[in-house]
Amino acid sequence: MRCTTLAIALLAGFTVAGAAPNATATCLQIVTVISNTSAVFWPGTPSYNNDTHHWANSSSAESACSVEPGSAQDVGKILQILGSTMTPFAVKGGGHATNPGFSSTSGVQIAMTRFNNVTYNRTANTVDYGTGLFWEDVYKALEKDKVNVVGGRVTGVGVGGLSLGGGYSWLTNQHGLTVDNIVGFEIVLPDGKVTEVTEKDNADLFFSVMGGYNNFGIVTRITANAYPQGQVWGGVSVIEDKGRNWDDLSDATIKFQNKVTDRKAQVLPAYNVWNGKGLATVIVFYDGPIPPKGMFDDFLSIPDVGFLRNISSRSFSEFVEAIPVDEAGTPSRAVFNTVSLTDFSPTLMKAIVNETRFWAGNLTPASATFISYDIELFLPDLFTHGPANRTAYPPTRKPGLLPLNMYYSWTAEVNDTRMVDAIKESAAHIKALAVAEGQDVAHAPVYGNYAVSGTPVEDIFGAHLQRMRDTKKRIDPNNVMGLTGGWKVTV
Repeated sequence: MRCTTLAIALLAGFTVAGAAPNATATCLQIVTVISNTSAVFWPGTPSYNNDTHHWANSSSAESACSVEPGSAQDVGKILQILGSTMTPFAVKGGGHATNPGFSSTSGVQIAMTRFNNVTYNRTANTVDYGTGLFWEDVYKALEKDKVNVVGGRVTGVGVGGLSLGGGYSWLTNQHGLTVDNIVGFEIVLPDGKVTEVTEKDNADLFFSVMGGYNNFGIVTRITANAYPQGQVWGGVSVIEDKGRNWDDLSDATIKFQNKVTDRKAQVLPAYNVWNGKGLATVIVFYDGPIPPKGMFDDFLSIPDVGFLRNISSRSFSEFVEAIPVDEAGTPSRAVFNTVSLTDFSPTLMKAIVNETRFWAGNLTPASATFISYDIELFLPDLFTHGPANRTAYPPTRKPGLLPLNMYYSWTAEVNDTRMVDAIKESAAHIKALAVAEGQDVAHAPVYGNYAVSGTPVEDIFGAHLQRMRDTKKRIDPNNVMGLTGGWKVTV
């Protein structure tokens, strides 16, 4: 969307407090080259506010402007200007990243919201989806075709970050990670060139982007395998921390992990303290309208907050939308962290419950509103659905690793450092316990979409990092993508 000469002249003297030097001038230059499918927005406008808003406001930043490109060609023009002016920028899909600066900036904020098409190719049995979508949008769009893709598990998660970071799904036991099911993508390279990439045509770039985030350009469209999808069964039960409730939840979790091998079945227990009150949740899922008799009885027999139970047969999108998500938006601040484990033993389950209670008691007086430890169970062969060395993440396919997802939210900015230090300390303690009981996870790779800022990239990409560096050197010799945040591959 172009501005008139008068508007550009008026904006030339406009600067944003906290914006990167010269970023406003870069915004004005972008205005002059983009087509009518795209638009630049300025602070104080509703579109700017939407473009810079993140799920947690600790991840938001005041940029000089926001840009909503409407075509890959315009993304190319924007990247060329950003590279030539060396202006810091950020690329935001869903805005679910909690690490500050990963999808926010004081420079130019690129919002992918206009890349929102979903197309099912019946002949190839694949789905094309734009990287500005939320997963629930993709699922709804595919219901008419009775197919699905391997994607996110809750609402509010953008397809871009999850797809390019690995992607754990309700369908992972059946089909692997999201990256295992991607067969191609459209990417705008750092020099502005729009490129279609498949493993066959460009194996190194395909490998590096699949798990390598935004290091190699801006992905605008993804093509993934489609699978038949009918009604599913599941929902959530909320369990208070009283009596033996949480002990029974731990016992049920361990039994499910050790006994259930049905690939259509999953559970996701989470120990939570919300504003000082212990309220665990357990999400139960079966990819079919009725689960095998008794499969989830150990969970459903635990006394729960009855009026909050929401378990039934429904469409896949309805199931996802029924899962409660802590809306960490204004005024909350938030951070994720993770520990990679090979299994959840009784010792570790007890420790995780203790960590939940301890840190809630320690941090609630310091404005913590939500402390959560999510037990993500998958079958041990979850990484075997994709061949070794096809994708940057995971850097090793053996053993299958389970990502414990830790999440803290709070309200007072003054406590940011305290919260981040606490979640790091807790993760280190749990990891040490796992190693002490014999789990081979001392140097296990961690899942980047959960990892806290400051985690070494070697801990995410492992032995794959050198191949990624070689690709980076070839694709981005001027380090244009180094102007944005995230898990950076440097050469």
